[in-house]
Amino acid sequence: MKTLQEKGIIKDQVFGCHLATLCEREGTTTPTFVRQCVEAVEKHGMEADGIYRVSGNLSTIQKLRFLVDQEEKLNLDDSQWEDIHVVTGALKMFFRELPEPLFPYRFFELFVEAIKTKDYKQRVQSVKKLVHQLPKPNHDTMKLLFRHLQKIITKASKNLMSTQSFGIVFGPTLLWPELDSGNMAVNMVYQNQIVELILTECTDIFGKVNK
Repeated sequence: MKTLQEKGIIKDQVFGCHLATLCEREGTTTPTFVRQCVEAVEKHGMEADGIYRVSGNLSTIQKLRFLVDQEEKLNLDDSQWEDIHVVTGALKMFFRELPEPLFPYRFFELFVEAIKTKDYKQRVQSVKKLVHQLPKPNHDTMKLLFRHLQKIITKASKNLMSTQSFGIVFGPTLLWPELDSGNMAVNMVYQNQIVELILTECTDIFGKVNK
């Protein structure tokens, strides 16, 4: 099996691969597939109604996923991916299928404790401190994704997507506890709030975007 892998006949997959392993393999700190999706959405989908909330066709998403896992070259400008909701659906699936979420398990409770902080300024600083303690691939991928979502929010009058909408969509997609303690509803509230806060305070947490 290993020799086939070495010969490149059996490729290491992208979906379901640990983030650090994928980045190490690619020699990056943000997965190529994530960057490609972000670029495609910023080119074609910024004003699409319900972007990231509306579901794309699942069989087309699976087809895209299969291609990503099998081939190096991916062209998201190809007409078969013209429905931008397929691209966003595949990106959400990528994050959901990570063996460990973008917010690593050992950080889950720490982020929940931080988001419970009563004083708002203190809450932001606590979350910021945790974000900067994340492994580099997690930090850099998070920075790329949240800056991207922040850009989409600037077009909210067209795409009807707010910070709250993204909290609902991405809360359970980016962080979940390692063990289900039966507090799913409670966790969901915190998951959404954590995503909302990082989105709202994106510039403070990740710094200004270099033009």
